[in-house]
This record gives sequence, structure tokens and C-alpha cells, in this order.
Amino acid sequence: MKKRRILFLGETYRADAITWMNGLKEFGDFEIITWELKTSNSGIFNRIKRIFEFGHAFFKIKKIIQLQKPDMVIAERTTSYGFLAALSGVKPVAIAQQGRTDLWPEKSISLPLKKLIQNYAFKKSDLIHAWGPVMTISMIEANVNMNKVLVLPKGIDLEKFGNNNNANPEKICAIVTRSLLPEYRHDIILKSFAILNQKGIDFALTIIGDGSQLSKLKDLAKELSIENKVNFTGRIPNTALPKLLQQSNIYISMPITEGVSASLFEAMATNCYPIVSDIPGNQSWIEHRKNGQLIPIDDYKKLAEELIWSFENTEHRQQAVSKNRKFVEKNVDYSINMKIIADKYHQLIDGSKAE
Repeated sequence: MKKRRILFLGETYRADAITWMNGLKEFGDFEIITWELKTSNSGIFNRIKRIFEFGHAFFKIKKIIQLQKPDMVIAERTTSYGFLAALSGVKPVAIAQQGRTDLWPEKSISLPLKKLIQNYAFKKSDLIHAWGPVMTISMIEANVNMNKVLVLPKGIDLEKFGNNNNANPEKICAIVTRSLLPEYRHDIILKSFAILNQKGIDFALTIIGDGSQLSKLKDLAKELSIENKVNFTGRIPNTALPKLLQQSNIYISMPITEGVSASLFEAMATNCYPIVSDIPGNQSWIEHRKNGQLIPIDDYKKLAEELIWSFENTEHRQQAVSKNRKFVEKNVDYSINMKIIADKYHQLIDGSKAE
């Protein structure tokens, strides 16, 4: 029997996209064809080039569809690839909202256009992924047919991200795994560790990933006199991440906006104690001083205080990380969740062929 084919529209290098595609291959026996925009979204000239490329994308995708004849199209981000998926003419279509809302930045002059594009994508799609409950709020506000929405995280591989944590208990071994972009506020994290350094508190801070802020953050670490205690790894293969998490006792993430963070689940699975920004996307999973800590946006002094509190309260951290591991085993197991998603795709394809 011929394998069913899915055309994936989105950035294939992203860890979330890799998880999604690999899960469909493993648990749905799908063949995945991919297409993505080649121009990066960083810098004004690249953005202009990307707009022109987006304008020609429809014709390129149509050509791929004629050649490959996919049974289904899936896409990430409702305001770009999701819109292209909706225009493709293939049925069924599944789209995924990436953040709390894909209408970002919230004060963008292109917001009215993005709303029109998103509404079209929502209307034409057969399935809409909300990787967590916080994403449904903006969907309800946009009058989405919620019968089409599947609220379920993709999950993480609990075998790879095991709970055999071996961090040095004598000092704060903190890790940050978010892209080095302005909205993730790595500068706030560095400033909080400068306070710890001034207080004579020992720490090692590992910052994983790449992004537009890398050189600025390295300069800031020098300016704050903590460069010897901060390790900027750059981009690493996803296979190297579990070991680094298991060598850390505290996970930090300070975004100003969030949908559902797979990196938070990875930290919870590997017995890293989570300290995250107090925003709806994190509030869905973390209760302050119950299974982690919630920090007001951009408050580096509060972050420093809570880092010290968490490190001093060892018993609390041990109970929290144990609770978090049980939570991810129950709710965020990749092998369970991706099987549900893959089965749903087969049902949609069967239904579409029967029409």
C-alpha cells in the first residue's frame, strides 16, 4: 500500500517542526515533503526580500502539489505558512498557531492585514492545532469554530529527556535554551546573575542557541563582569540538549510572550527547576512556588531574589521537580500525543477521500 504523503510548510530547522514531522513519520507512517521560505526574517532588507518571496510562494507550492500529489497539507504559523496552506487547494489542511497569538508584534502597522490573512486560514483549515490552552483565547476572540481545534501539545521524547539529573548541588547551575532574540529577554537574565555575582553567590550559567542578540549579550556579560561564568554555546544539535539540561538544576525562561514552550517541558522532564516569566503561556503549567516560580516581566531584581530563594530551598526544589516529571509523563509524552495527532490526520484524509 502506498504511503500517504503530507506537505509540510514551515521552517524545517526548528526543533518544534522536527518533532512534529518525525512524530508523523514514526506514529503515522507518513511520508513528509517540505517547503519553506529561503530568506531569513532578520534585518530590514531580508524582510523586504521575504515579502517578495512570499508573493511568489503560491505558485511554487502549486508546482510541488502537481508533482508530489500530497494527501494533506500542514503548516505552522497562521499568518504566513498557514495562509499558504489554506490557498493550496489541497484537502485536508491542518494549521498550527505558534504563539499565544500569531498577530505579533501587537503594535505592527500590518496587523489589520495579518488579521484578514489569519481569519482566512482559520476558516479554510480542517484542523487547527492549539499546542496549549492559552492559544485558544485568541482563537475564541477571532470567532474560530472551536470544533476544529485540537488542544494538545506535541509532547517530548521522555526517553531522551530522562530525569537522571546530575547537576552540581553546591552551586546554581542554570540553563537558558531559548533563541537569542529580543523577546526572550536574555539581558534581564544576565543582569540578575550580576546581582548574584556581587553577593558572592557561585553559579554557572549556560545559554544555548543563536540569534540576533548574541554579540550584544556577550558584550553585556563582559560589562557586568560575569563573562567567566557564562557559557554561550551557540546553536547545538537537539540530541546534545538532554545532557546539558541534566547537568543543570535551574531552568530560566523570561519571554514577554509565550504560547506553549517545548523547552519548558524538556526542563520539567529532566528535573530542572523552572523559573519563568509570569505570563499566561507559562501560568498554564507553572504555579508560583509550587512547581516552579513566576517572575514579573523585565524584573531582574525579582529574578535574582527568586533564584537565591529557590537555591536555598533545596527540599522545595526536589519536591517540585518530582511533581513536574510526573506531570510531563501524564500529559506531554510525545509517543502518546503524536499517535493521537497522526491518527487524527488519517481520519481527516479518509473523510476527505470519501467526500
